Amino acid sequence: MDALLAGRSALAVFPTGSGKSLCYQLPALLLDGVTVVVSPLIALMKDQIDMLSARGVPAARLDSSLGADETRAVTGRLRDGSLKLLYVAPERFNNERFLAQLGETKIALFAVDEAHCISEWGHNFRPDYLKLAARARELGAERVLALTATATPAVVADICEGFGIAKDDAVLTGFYRPNLTMLTTPVLADARDRALLDRLRDRPTGSTIVYVTLQRTAERVAEELAAAGLPARAYHAGLGTDERVAVQEWWTGSGRNIVVATIAFGMGIDKADVRYVYHLNLPKGLESYSQEIGRAGRDGEPSTCELFASRDDVPTLENFVFGDTPTRTSLAGLVHEVFAHDVGTQFALSEYELSARHDVRPLVLKTILTYLELDGYVQQGTPFYAGYSMRPVGDSFDEVYDRFDGARAAFLRRVIEGGKEGRIWTAIDPDSYGDERQRVVAALGYLEEQRLVELKVSDVRQRYTLLRACEAPDALVAQLSERFDRREQAETERIQRVVSLVEHDGCQVQSLVGYFGEQRDEPCGHCTFCLTGVAQVIPAGVEPPFAASFDRAGLETLRDEHPSALGEPRQVARFLCGLTSPATTRAKLTRNPLFGVLAERRFAEVLAGYDRSLSA
Repeated sequence: MDALLAGRSALAVFPTGSGKSLCYQLPALLLDGVTVVVSPLIALMKDQIDMLSARGVPAARLDSSLGADETRAVTGRLRDGSLKLLYVAPERFNNERFLAQLGETKIALFAVDEAHCISEWGHNFRPDYLKLAARARELGAERVLALTATATPAVVADICEGFGIAKDDAVLTGFYRPNLTMLTTPVLADARDRALLDRLRDRPTGSTIVYVTLQRTAERVAEELAAAGLPARAYHAGLGTDERVAVQEWWTGSGRNIVVATIAFGMGIDKADVRYVYHLNLPKGLESYSQEIGRAGRDGEPSTCELFASRDDVPTLENFVFGDTPTRTSLAGLVHEVFAHDVGTQFALSEYELSARHDVRPLVLKTILTYLELDGYVQQGTPFYAGYSMRPVGDSFDEVYDRFDGARAAFLRRVIEGGKEGRIWTAIDPDSYGDERQRVVAALGYLEEQRLVELKVSDVRQRYTLLRACEAPDALVAQLSERFDRREQAETERIQRVVSLVEHDGCQVQSLVGYFGEQRDEPCGHCTFCLTGVAQVIPAGVEPPFAASFDRAGLETLRDEHPSALGEPRQVARFLCGLTSPATTRAKLTRNPLFGVLAERRFAEVLAGYDRSLSA
């Protein structure tokens, strides 16, 4: 806060629950101008705004859950200067109208939560975060505050370089938590459910989180615990919004309930008395592990964190990583399509269609386009919708026409009657009106604002402008491919560090905090190694011979039938490991009995084994 009030930018690396939000909320009240808070979590925005509003602090958010009237009200407050804090998602900075509004606003402080996401080597990389440092400079933000709970020295350096933060203004409070007993328990995969149940029965009751990797595991384990008479419910991203909220409130309001959750759970939840955090599966990295166990004992009281370590989890975690890496053919096709446009022209693309056409997962596609933008090849504009559906609020569209004079009524009649009429909704394609597209979209928006029609939008398109030609497309494809290979290696190394922590021959807490750059002179006394004096070994499972694990002839037949989905060894390996891609989904190959037949095997082994089978 001293750095911010002195006009300098700063970085705060504080553990979960240690007051990061106060570091921008309090200065925001003293600074002249608005504080823009960038957060990826709508639930966190809502909670903080409710808290601030209850204390009389003028705060608001702009996100996709707001209606047109709510959005207009917030932008009006931003324009008249009555807002002190505005919360937005990082994707909002691709909206040209929003950027224009911010450009006319005095931004006293630009706060970026989960700032490790701006680093490609952070554990939760998000493409839109990469552009935030440039956006802050373009908007003339007077100072920046970057915040995160977990950052290695390399990620700290990335954040400071990106936002122009001086080394002395990077404040790291340390990762050591003396009230947490950190246990690691090697176990075979088929024994850990019983081990968890035994722990939950033997210990005193207390608020509990059980972290798992997969949604189906969360459901299965929650059912097993409930059947054993324990108050347990599942939480994951596959649940509906209302159900997730209900589970969260059920758990938050109790001092004994157990939530079995994927990592979708816990971000921004303000509950200080979590007594136990169990990891039934290996976490995907030490950053995730540190953040997740950091949700225990935030009231300072003794709490227990236990990791049931099974080597069988490694393939699943690694396969998530390998599933994201595009093939060179996919990269080449994507690069060719982007650079087929003339320099200086604006073009629109459907990320969904582009993803399917080149068999690149949507988030990976956004990452590639972000790389091209940061390298100065393209510039992203405001997204728009290609599809609109509408129905009258009254009995018929005739009531709509009657509200306007002759020329406007005739225009609306032409647009609506030119649409495709369904049983309830009339579909309108604004692109079919050529140069009148903007007028059509504006008219539809006005009808909705006046509550004359109900409007639904679909088929989002992204605008891009090609800024310069690519003189060496092959070299660009090679550069992009190398970039993904490096990420693949970094992520697999991240998983191996978790295994190494479990088997570390020494104080495991010293090793964990040392990864984040914190040096401790004395062993902690409350990790498994300190309590037992013995280094652990994770038992190895028994693997069947690779060649006997799948039907080669059936696979080759399938490959001949679907060359676009299974034409390359990497695509085949993804398929055998049960990793979906746009092409396999479109071809309905996820229903094939061979899909996921090697899901328990490591991707690199499956890829190498399949390559060998081709050359045999």
